Amino acid sequence: MEAIKEMSALPAENSPSVPPTDGSDGRDGKGLGAIFLTIFLDLLGFGLVLPFLAEESRSLFHSGEFVGALLASVYSLMQFLFVPVWGRLSDRVGRRPVLLWSVFGTILGMGGLAASLGFGNSIAWLFAARIFSGIATANLGTASAYIADVTKPEARAKGMALIGIAFGLGFIFGPVVGGFLAKIPVNGRFGVVPCMVAAGLSVINFGWVLFGLPESLPKERRSPSKRRLAPLDLEATKRTLATPGVGLVVALNFLIILSFTNLDQTFRFFNADLFGMTQMQTGVTLGIIGICAAFTQGGVRQLSKRYSDASLIRTGLLIQALGFGALAASPTFGRWALYASGACIAIGNGLSQPTVSAFLSKRAAENAQGETLGTNQSFASLGRMFGPALGGFLYGHAGPKIPYLTASAGMALAWVVSGGLKKFETAPPAAAEPSIK
Repeated sequence: MEAIKEMSALPAENSPSVPPTDGSDGRDGKGLGAIFLTIFLDLLGFGLVLPFLAEESRSLFHSGEFVGALLASVYSLMQFLFVPVWGRLSDRVGRRPVLLWSVFGTILGMGGLAASLGFGNSIAWLFAARIFSGIATANLGTASAYIADVTKPEARAKGMALIGIAFGLGFIFGPVVGGFLAKIPVNGRFGVVPCMVAAGLSVINFGWVLFGLPESLPKERRSPSKRRLAPLDLEATKRTLATPGVGLVVALNFLIILSFTNLDQTFRFFNADLFGMTQMQTGVTLGIIGICAAFTQGGVRQLSKRYSDASLIRTGLLIQALGFGALAASPTFGRWALYASGACIAIGNGLSQPTVSAFLSKRAAENAQGETLGTNQSFASLGRMFGPALGGFLYGHAGPKIPYLTASAGMALAWVVSGGLKKFETAPPAAAEPSIK
């Protein structure tokens, strides 16, 4: 894939970064290959549990669709609280230590989820495992800041597309493998093996970050301020949202995520209840969606050379609005319509999401990338908290099609809101705080 081929080789140093001696600013893209692999392994483990977790909670502990969807909501609630924490911390101490902790915590969280599914007697253990995993894996803001550290502003959309490609590839392989492994019984229960595989992947990921990921943030570019590390830092949030253009983009991204995640936990219910699909078939369907997302994310690297960020975002939102409407209508036409609408949603999301991150990073000060992108991911996590819960509630109380009609309306509203992005595209970035000498 072209996007992966263009990733630069790693520098020789594996720990603190060395400032360049050639007069450049060091933003030559080195380290993109390393951060791509780190994110991919993290998201592959996440994708493994998608085809079965909500359904297992419904069958094993006799919970309804709403309770099953809340497993995703509490996970995202923890990310809402802790993404900005890790982002602010990474601005002070560097990206690599934060990513190391995050991946190690993922090992513990996925191991706990496997134990809860295999031997737990209460759904409370599932919630405890997802809460811990949500705290540990709140690293996308830090990963986005890493990419911002090593790329120049004009190459930022290309760099941010790597996160989307990692998402896409994680959704290609994770759900397919997870759906297949979910039916291997452990203690007479299902879903344990994919969780253990996810924990094993996190062990590999930890070794990779420890030995293969260089630090991206030199000491002279780190934030000098002792920003509070409390989960809810209203002062930091206000500071970030006050940056011209940032508040609008963060609000827009929240609406996008809120609408999109109506799909998260209800998709398995939808496939099983209306199409009679198995967990494996659901995993394959999610894999097809992931393929479309990955190819689209790769195309963003070229499209960003020809079209503005605002245009790409608006196009992606319009495609998603149509895709969700088609998904709601798919039971009338059959599985081909399910696949086609899923691909449409993936293409639209592949256009909008990396471009939103690129647009945002260009507005932020260079030594506040972690805080700014962390705040954005925090509000995105808030959307991921309410979205699955809303989708599960609507599915159980209003009917299987209603979550997707709601998502279509939300994307249409986001398309209208995105009309305000144009005026910020040529604005200069925020002023940086004084550097540490």
